Amino acid sequence: MERIDAYPTHYHKKFGLRAGQPYPFGATLVPGGGINFSIFSSQASRCTLVIFEKEGQEPLVEIPFPEEFRVGHVFAMVVFGLDPEDIEYGYRMDGLYSPHAGHRFDYSKILLDPYARAIGGQETWGLLPRDNEVYRHRAQIVPSDFDWEADRLLEIPIEELIIYEMHVRGFTQHPSSGVKHPGTFAAIREKIPYFKQLGINCIELMPIFEFDELENHFVNPQTGQGLINYWGYSTVGFFAPKAGYAASGRLGMQVDELKALVKELHKNGIEIMLDVVFNHTGEGDEQGETISFRGIDNKTYYMLTPDGHYFNFSGTGNTMNCNNPVVRNLVLDCLRYWVAEYHIDGFRFDLASILGRDPLGHPLANPPLIEALAYDPILAKCKLIAEAWDAGGLYQVGSFPAYDRWGEWNGKYRDAIRRFLRGDEDHVGEMVQRIQGSPDLYPERGPQASVNFVTAHDGFTLLDLYSYNEKHNQANGEDGRDGANDNYSWNCGHEGESNDKGINQLRRQQVRNAVALLMVSQGVPMILMGDEMGRTQHGNNNTYCQDVDWNWLDWSLLEKNQDIFRFFKNCIAFRKAHPVLRNNDHFQNKDYVGSGYNDVTWHGIKAWVPNWDAGSRTFGFMLCGEHAHHGSKPDDYIYVFANAHWEDHQVELPHPPEGQLWHLFANTGTKSPHDCYEPGHEPKLNNQRNFLVGARSTIILVGR
Repeated sequence: MERIDAYPTHYHKKFGLRAGQPYPFGATLVPGGGINFSIFSSQASRCTLVIFEKEGQEPLVEIPFPEEFRVGHVFAMVVFGLDPEDIEYGYRMDGLYSPHAGHRFDYSKILLDPYARAIGGQETWGLLPRDNEVYRHRAQIVPSDFDWEADRLLEIPIEELIIYEMHVRGFTQHPSSGVKHPGTFAAIREKIPYFKQLGINCIELMPIFEFDELENHFVNPQTGQGLINYWGYSTVGFFAPKAGYAASGRLGMQVDELKALVKELHKNGIEIMLDVVFNHTGEGDEQGETISFRGIDNKTYYMLTPDGHYFNFSGTGNTMNCNNPVVRNLVLDCLRYWVAEYHIDGFRFDLASILGRDPLGHPLANPPLIEALAYDPILAKCKLIAEAWDAGGLYQVGSFPAYDRWGEWNGKYRDAIRRFLRGDEDHVGEMVQRIQGSPDLYPERGPQASVNFVTAHDGFTLLDLYSYNEKHNQANGEDGRDGANDNYSWNCGHEGESNDKGINQLRRQQVRNAVALLMVSQGVPMILMGDEMGRTQHGNNNTYCQDVDWNWLDWSLLEKNQDIFRFFKNCIAFRKAHPVLRNNDHFQNKDYVGSGYNDVTWHGIKAWVPNWDAGSRTFGFMLCGEHAHHGSKPDDYIYVFANAHWEDHQVELPHPPEGQLWHLFANTGTKSPHDCYEPGHEPKLNNQRNFLVGARSTIILVGR
């Protein structure tokens, strides 16, 4: 028996039509060879579907939605006789143009479907659009036919992760990368052996949702070259992977290329997390381009002032109205789609505090969107991590509404470790909290709520943190106004690159101090792409607009800075070897297993006597391996002493249990290869009572 819904009830020119299903939104293939088009607008008076042949300059056909095809505020229609692989589509929306009332309808503009699964028009990175382009960002239809075999989310416990934050293009675009298709998802697949060698088990990709890299209007005053939106924190389409990041983007295969990357990462035990930007879109403020949301339902999608201007809590011109139920559903639909269709393991939410603001910008005590994400059944096994602040002054590190689900980028960890290692006064007390997974910030949530980092895409690289006192952002064309001023950096005595051997050695030592402390801190460590090989941005701390070779990862640094890479690799391996470094409960500072030692004990230059004074720049701690939480097998004892003072200190070592001796894993004050050892091959200390800890250095001992 044939299905009745496979037949049209209406015709427009040669195309058969029938009333569509209002849900799901977007374009969906239906039985009988039809395509269901569904789009929401609460204010539009009429809507027209605009169909193009792929790359066609003029529409193939424009089909107005009959009034009887409208359900509530949704226009829904099935169109027969279209080949989904050969068309692109958009919409025209008519309605009131009254900016003061929040309405900006313009029937002359062709609008992108917010639910577009793929977007054409900019498949080649950086290529200028054709002149007089009537529709630049073109919605495409994607079949769901990828063979995942048995792949699924890896569900690695979050405290086991070593996160590597990276930029898809910058990771392999440099000629030294040696890949077949530089700057693409395919190229990342070629570098999976590198992740495994380093010890990474989670990559976090900076934005990969379709964005317009050409939207930047600044010019580099040093070269006269136009700048671009390199980082991509300016979404055009939330459901579509960036075609310009795919080697096969010109063939419209970006979806399959990204899925193939995810599948291969999972086969190798590596999770993939996406940096997602729901706080604003690429349409900007009143001066910006109408691409999608503004022309569909401006008042629903954006936070507007009473006179129709855009609230700007994002620092980029507009702010998504995330707690409007329609927008909330868009975000939920989007993330469910990326988990179900792309097997994404987790998300980091850019400026997540915006997601907790009401339509007038006031922080909500119980934000519906953040709660909905926490309890969503489809997202139940993926990681949710908040950047718990926004550009409107809301700072919620430690107080983000978490619902026992959300982790946070711990900005207080970053600032504390930078200030301590710089030698600032009165930072030992705070370091003690941060090393323990910040129990002062996350008393109920546990250390795994804290994503610890020293550097991220925002700010200096790790080597630059110890090479520059000031940011050097002149190339960004904003007269140095952009980028953070409070970097807590230290140039070790000379601003910028130096030929002084002593200064360069001290910088490397500070890099080692940072990674050593990061890897022995409770919580979830995150490192920035290239820090493990001494990457520099020449003092630019906001490279969002720089698509140039010095902002790509120079793989020749791996050879040049083999000592830094080796130290990173060994510290990561050491963390993985010791469950006591990865607890999912906070320390109790007591002995609850009867080992004779507290789970953690604190020490100063004299064993068992910590010095919390404001003038102290040293601290030590010992972890009792018998309190390790992972399985019943006890771990080794671990002792760490950090000396951020500019003087050496003779440090008295605490005694491990009888029958155990201290072995040296790391001493950042020693030159490579004696700065660290492979876990399991640490040499025994000749002197088990004292250790001379050099100026500005850190030691890590293991008792066995």
